[in-house]
Amino acid sequence: MAPITEVEGRRVALSNLDKVLYPATGFTKGELLHYYATTAEVLLPHLRDRPVSFLRYPDGPDGQVFFAKNVPPGTPEWVTTAEVPRSEGPARMVLVQDLASLMWAANLVTEFHTHQWTADDPGEADRLVFDLDPGPPATVVHCCEVALWLRERLAADGIEAYAKTSGAKGLHLLAGVRGASSERVSEYAKALATEAERALPRLVVHRMTRSLRPGKVFVDWSQNAARKTTATPYTMRARSAPAVSTPVTWEEVAGCRRAEQFVFGADDIGPRVQDYGDLLAPLFERRRAASLP
Repeated sequence: MAPITEVEGRRVALSNLDKVLYPATGFTKGELLHYYATTAEVLLPHLRDRPVSFLRYPDGPDGQVFFAKNVPPGTPEWVTTAEVPRSEGPARMVLVQDLASLMWAANLVTEFHTHQWTADDPGEADRLVFDLDPGPPATVVHCCEVALWLRERLAADGIEAYAKTSGAKGLHLLAGVRGASSERVSEYAKALATEAERALPRLVVHRMTRSLRPGKVFVDWSQNAARKTTATPYTMRARSAPAVSTPVTWEEVAGCRRAEQFVFGADDIGPRVQDYGDLLAPLFERRRAASLP
């Protein structure tokens, strides 16, 4: 029987704490749970009120990896859920609102992925996102070049962008927006991705076509679609090492010269939060959210 712990008055079963999830480093499930518990203060605001898709990897990244969008079987009755619109009809998804829910979800061994809208207003996007994905031999260094161009271009439209690593090989740009549907935000993001390709033709591609991507940075604008999700800030990733999707400063982006500079693991996050706080906290300030031009 899995040991039971009490988290904020809720009984949560935590299982297989000694199980090695990342064989290359020996990182265990217990360490994963400790990471989420100690990072909850900065992670939870990015999860709260947003329907969560779980990318589960219960046997580590080398085992079965699968998406779970609907409320998982066995979900405790005290975990908040919400009905959300889908093209095939309404569905019910989990909202990770508190530490107890976070630890229950983390025990499933999962990446957290969230929409660019909240459950109380699925018709309006409050985030704009670009996923910068390098096609080898391009790396995150090239993503940083593109990110700096996009930051300046967004600023020209009165939109303030923030950066984080994807936790894989690329970079994500996020911005707070208001007064627009996901469709409108997607249209705007596609226009900027196309403009970036015209401005940086040897570096950028805005189409997903695989044959176009080697040596270039794919500016993925499509994650702004209402049905799409993006890896949540501070989520761990199902990669060979316990990598984390980590907020970074624009000084770090401008100074990126080697891909290794933008590889952050679970052990790096505590010191970074102590030094910087949550670099993405301005996304929660409504006054900073911009209207699209």
